[in-house]
Amino acid sequence: MWGLGVLIPLLGAGALRVIQEPDELQVTAGDTATLGCQVEVAESGVQLRMEWVRDGGLGVLCATRLGFVTPPPLSPCPRRAQGVQLAWHPPRATLSLPQVRENDSGRYICQVILEI
Repeated sequence: MWGLGVLIPLLGAGALRVIQEPDELQVTAGDTATLGCQVEVAESGVQLRMEWVRDGGLGVLCATRLGFVTPPPLSPCPRRAQGVQLAWHPPRATLSLPQVRENDSGRYICQVILEI
């Protein structure tokens, strides 16, 4: 009985929902690809860490910390992603990949971690 009483508040406090759009995107070489990630949290004032990961064993393409109180308007993505930028306008983040090439094709995943 005690375990259930403690578990319910912890689940409610850490509620996090992430929706990535679009499901699929086709872009012509040389254009900019724009990927969106909607982030919903149960509590305001939380600190998040967002990582964009590309498949194919390339690891983290972009990683940054995000807040809902004072969001940075634009964050460069320094890791392996020259020219790639992340715009954060709560609750939506937008990853822009300029001048895409054929070898940029793949699956891009938005991962959000709620930091406590």
